Amino acid sequence: MPELPEVETVRRTLEAKLAGLIFTGGEILLPKIVRTPDPQKFIELIKNKKILQVNRRGKYLLLTLSNSYSMAVHLRMTGALIYCTGDKPPIKYTHVLLHLDNGHRLIFADMRQFGGMWLVPTSTLANLSGYKDLGMEPLEECFTRDSFKKGLRHRRTRIKSLLLDQKFIAGLGNIYTDEALHRAGINPERSASTLTAREAAKLHHAIVDVLTAGIEHKGTTFRNFINGDGRAGNHQEHLRAYNREGQPCLHCGQTIIRKKIGGRSSYYCPICQK
Repeated sequence: MPELPEVETVRRTLEAKLAGLIFTGGEILLPKIVRTPDPQKFIELIKNKKILQVNRRGKYLLLTLSNSYSMAVHLRMTGALIYCTGDKPPIKYTHVLLHLDNGHRLIFADMRQFGGMWLVPTSTLANLSGYKDLGMEPLEECFTRDSFKKGLRHRRTRIKSLLLDQKFIAGLGNIYTDEALHRAGINPERSASTLTAREAAKLHHAIVDVLTAGIEHKGTTFRNFINGDGRAGNHQEHLRAYNREGQPCLHCGQTIIRKKIGGRSSYYCPICQK
């Protein structure tokens, strides 16, 4: 699933191309992708409307339109939002094509069809189900060491599971959670409330570092992720723990192991992360 760095990479590649353009119409090839309103109303509302901004909140992409509406897009596991030139055929599994006034298109493709698009008045965006409960943005000023430490207090859940909870921190997923825990030297099965102040500070710093690195490397691509230009990322070449089962830890040389924690595969070093 695309995580914060992947979604931010899509946002940056699309913002440079979409800001100021106008939707002239569109085609909804798979109606269930548009969650609200109904597909016909969706096209009517965006037609002849200018794209003012392309933003992100957690794993949601947000297009602000000139009619005081916002389009929210969640890529889920295999979704892609791509700027496609007019002479280029849509990629496989394209379900939505939105036409632009420069002759090009914005397309939504999704092999597994779990992704979704919502069009709502911007004034009500904060009430959107799933979106309204998002936690702290880890790359914004509100994500301080103190706020993070405070959030860990009295949390008896395992730290890996807590970091994956979008109501706690918005945007973290399996990849960057494993990477942050490895950098901080914290075992994913530790109870969150047992972290010392020093460990919490190290983990806070590691979260920011791994997310920043993921963005710098244009996201992580193992199978499906592509950015708004249709290009893969290369952060998979810089991972220290995730998907490295059986390989030596880059810090101590011990073999990285994989274990199911809370139903999710977790990769960690049994020495560095005792």
